[in-house]
Amino acid sequence: MLTRFSVAPLHTMTRTLAAVAMGRSAPELVITGARLLSTYTERIHADREIWITGGRIACVQPAGSFQKRRFPGARPKIYDARGGLLAPGLVDPHVHIESSMMTACAFAEAALLNGTTTVFCDSHEIGNVCDTAGVEWMLADARRAPLSVFLTVPSTVPATNATLETAGGDLTPKKIGRLFDRWPEAVALGEKMDFIPVALGDTRSHAILAEALRRGRPVCGHIYGREFVAAGAASGITDTHESIDREIANDFLEAGLWIFLRGGNPATPWHSLPLAIKAVTELGANPKRVCVCTDDRDADDLFLFGMDWVVRQAVAAGLKPVTAWSLGSLHPATRYARDGDFGGLAPARRADIVLLNDALEVQNTWYGGELVVERRKITPLLDRALSRRYRYPRAAYQTIKLPRTRKPAALIPALPTRVVTANAIRLVPPGILTARERITLSPAASWTEHFRKHDLCFVTVVERHGLTGGVAHGLLRDFGLRHGAVASSVGHDAHNIILAGTNERDLQLALATVKKLRGGVCVVRGGRVLARVALPVAGLLSDQRAPVVARATIALKRAWTRLGCRVPYMGFNLIPLSVIPELRITDKGLVLVNEMRIVPLFEPVK
Repeated sequence: MLTRFSVAPLHTMTRTLAAVAMGRSAPELVITGARLLSTYTERIHADREIWITGGRIACVQPAGSFQKRRFPGARPKIYDARGGLLAPGLVDPHVHIESSMMTACAFAEAALLNGTTTVFCDSHEIGNVCDTAGVEWMLADARRAPLSVFLTVPSTVPATNATLETAGGDLTPKKIGRLFDRWPEAVALGEKMDFIPVALGDTRSHAILAEALRRGRPVCGHIYGREFVAAGAASGITDTHESIDREIANDFLEAGLWIFLRGGNPATPWHSLPLAIKAVTELGANPKRVCVCTDDRDADDLFLFGMDWVVRQAVAAGLKPVTAWSLGSLHPATRYARDGDFGGLAPARRADIVLLNDALEVQNTWYGGELVVERRKITPLLDRALSRRYRYPRAAYQTIKLPRTRKPAALIPALPTRVVTANAIRLVPPGILTARERITLSPAASWTEHFRKHDLCFVTVVERHGLTGGVAHGLLRDFGLRHGAVASSVGHDAHNIILAGTNERDLQLALATVKKLRGGVCVVRGGRVLARVALPVAGLLSDQRAPVVARATIALKRAWTRLGCRVPYMGFNLIPLSVIPELRITDKGLVLVNEMRIVPLFEPVK
């Protein structure tokens, strides 16, 4: 569907662009008086201007060139950049829009404020809840958004087999192939999260890889552990965002993979860039196959830690500013073979342009030649577009399906009456990895005694897709929760409801609150809800504008911290993610990831 921000395909514009470039026709917009950051040569050129027509760049000229020309009757828009630095809009090669808790249309607001004009998103979250329909709702949403959104087709839905977790979706190889064939925005296969089954030759995993490879689509990876790098690369995977340190980043590059250096709020698990970039700054790897990305951002952090912030982190880590900006623009576009449209300021490219100050902070953003951000604020044009968002169907609002019973299922395990060994989940800072902690529990008068002695709390997963009604109990170590409970319907990746707490009453209130909200995140203490974020669309997304969701998220974070939680709620959402070592919990129980099997909460003392 064509919108105010649509740009015609290049093949329909070549004569027009050539005429403007040769001075036979006037441009529609001239941005003049600027320095220009060239991602192609990694140089900054003084005194330039850009001629734009039809939403594309016709040519780059010396500043003042247009005023010296004669175009009778022409009245193009002239924008004086006043010596600022023009650079191509940023291209995020790996992001999950659902993690922002906003729809694609709402997500666009924060992205454009941060100079991001193109994203490659993996919508496996909504795929896990609503199957193919959910992915297609997201694509329809993205088509309405004032942002270039491409899909890396979810490859691992569910993340593990049905014996280990219950998901609402099941994207088979056939369904994935159909998404590729029906949607031109589907340009790659999304992160292959089941890297262990891939390495072990699992039939279904490799059938999914084949759907992308036979169509010539690139395959995105998700690999933890240096021992799995070669097998992943041999299976056709050609990028990864899981470069968590210098050594594995170097291994990935030597194996021919692109690496996406993930930068994020340093208080969360999403800031591995400072260590991984050392493959370049210390080991001397060439950055030609290196990009930066955001991966996951909540609504608040999306405003504060956007792609522009990640680029600045790359500069702080030792890269030249022009190289760092290339890692966030030209390199991602090249990785997906989209550099004919995105990633640079040159003839024929989309006029996705940002105006920066000397600190690489975004002042203005042009999207397809339209000024959508000016002086760090959205323009009335963008505000009107954001007010006409895609509306999700009714089915998207009906995904929290809990059993209707007179007596709710217990959300805490029975107190052991004899000496047992508990398999507890210990959180490993910054919060992505977990460990299996074996703790000896002697008979006690209450759980409180165990909690105080071992720094424990309850962790529970409740199946919410209306399929099994399963409830699994666990113990969480080093989470820091002393009172109350927290709950989230965004438990990765099956997106069942995950709860943590110290008592049955508050856990039940937290679960009831998520149900009432039709999905969301909440903080409870003493029988009272302290904060909540409603996520009624698939239990993952708000249907409000970005600033509204950000304010609710800020309040949630404050309440979360007041309860003593040491891991941010986005890290908490990863506790059921049964493809990252070592011990996880799903609705089926505790999963020992490296062995892909269920282990009991309590075992007899040996």
